[in-house]
Formats: sequence, C-alpha cells, structure tokens
Amino acid sequence: MKRPWIITALLILMGICAEAQTKETFPFAKRDSTLYLDVHKPVVQRADKAAVLAVFGGGFITGTRDNHYQQTIADSLTRRGFTVISIDYRLGLKDPVMVMENSSLWKTDDLFQHCIDIATEDCAEAIAWVCAHASQLDIDISKLILTGSSAGAITILQLDYCRANGLPLAKALPKGWKPAAMIPYAGGIMCKKKDLHYANPPAPTLLMHGTKDRIVNYKKFGLPFGAKLFGSSTIDKIMDKENIPHWIIRFEGIGHEVASWFPGSVDIFCSFVQLALNGRVSSLDAVMTDSYLQPTEWTKMGLFDIYKQK
Repeated sequence: MKRPWIITALLILMGICAEAQTKETFPFAKRDSTLYLDVHKPVVQRADKAAVLAVFGGGFITGTRDNHYQQTIADSLTRRGFTVISIDYRLGLKDPVMVMENSSLWKTDDLFQHCIDIATEDCAEAIAWVCAHASQLDIDISKLILTGSSAGAITILQLDYCRANGLPLAKALPKGWKPAAMIPYAGGIMCKKKDLHYANPPAPTLLMHGTKDRIVNYKKFGLPFGAKLFGSSTIDKIMDKENIPHWIIRFEGIGHEVASWFPGSVDIFCSFVQLALNGRVSSLDAVMTDSYLQPTEWTKMGLFDIYKQK
C-alpha cells in the first residue's frame, strides 16, 4: 500500500536539508544612503547561539555584503550552526569625485586612514545594532565572532584595536562588549604612532597572511613620517612583546591570495573559534602550505596595482 504522505514528508525534509539557512535583511545605519546587514540563520542552530559577523573585502572601492564570497561564508558556517551576519560599510574610494574635491585626502596615508575610519565606524554601528537586537536574532552577543577579508580584515582589526585602546572610532560599541574571537584574512592596523600598543587585551585573534603580500603588506606599509598600515607580521611581534596569546598562520611565497582562503580554512576557523568560546588560552605560530593556495597574479601585485584595474 502506497503512503503518499511519507513521500511528501521525505521531499519536505530533503528540501530543508538542501536549504541550510534562511536570510533576512535589516537596515542598521543611515549615512548618505542606508546601510544594511543580512542575517543568515541556520536551520539547526548551535546550542550556544554563537554568531559570526563577516566583513567583505574589495580595497575600499568595491564589494558588497551579498557577493559570492560572502555567500560562501554564510553557506559554510550556517551548515555548522552559526548565525552569519554580513554587513554593508561605506567604500571611501568608490566616489573619486569626492576624493578629488576633498584636498585633505590627497595624501596617500590620509586617504587610506579616511577609508579605514569610516569602515570601522560602520562596523561598530552594525555590531551595536546586532547587540541591541540579539533577542530578536536569537544570538548570544558574548559569542559574536568577527571575520573579514582584505579591506574587511583591516576593518575588524582596526575596530578591535580602537576598542582595546578606548579610541573614538569604537564608541558605538556597547560598553564592556568584546568580540569572542577575531579571524582576519590578510589584514592590518592603520596607526600614526611608531608602534602599536594595546592598553587592554584584544580579542582572541587568528592572523593569516601570505609573506609575499604587497597589497595588504605582510610587514608594514606607509610613508616615513606618516601613518602606517601594520600587517600581520608586525601585529604578531607586538602581541608577542605584550604577551598576548594569539595564532598566526603564515604562507611562505604566497601573496594576497590568502584573503580568499576561507573555503580552505573552515576546519581551522571552527577549531580556533571553539577554543576561544571555551575560554582556552593558546598561542600558535605556523608556516603552512595548502594546495588550495597557489601563487597567482595577486602575488606579483602591489597596493596601487589593484586600483589601476578599477
């Protein structure tokens, strides 16, 4: 005897398994235009209600919260039970007319400082909105992990640096809030001082960078007497000097390709997150190779080469 209801139930279940997430879009800030964030909810949520806030890359000139790479992150992490939040932020280099009309931005270091500053402000506003709506989103804000690629990696590192040092760019963050973990892919911190310093401990951080990266420089980039962008190698040295536990994974001979390594790093990503959520304090300094990462034209390119293509 055939039982159509069993077949129907199986088809529904197969549909649920194929769709690992649902998505809602919310406005979180009003600038020249409205900034939005996408909330990807897993079908089966982690018991601890941990969430990941992901910031896209694109050199502060391009990129969107719902591009293919961001969707890949959402797909991978919702399947593991995380709520994933992908955010807008202002792209400081998207409007060349604005740059040309603003003489205060004509110096390279001032221009990049401006781009990083407004992205950092927007990221802080997004986190403040998420924290204020945590019940609605059904997440635990003490278990909010930040990740980003390239410009997005710079943004989250800058944000936590500002938070740890009580700087104005992080003022929108809820008082006392701290990321559960930070996972930047090829990021850095912009600073006008000679060296970085953390007045308060940063969040548990996993740095990943290619040693040949000249787009977001592995060591540091900047003018002799101006602000500098300190890359993962320099951040690692400062954290070592200040006895701050952290992980760094270096890819010898690889350039900016590491910025797109998330699909090859999901297991490492989740292992680090779990240690951080469990309160485990650990340090790791590893040189790694992965067949997923091979030198391409990105290894040969410097920072200004990417803008010649735009």
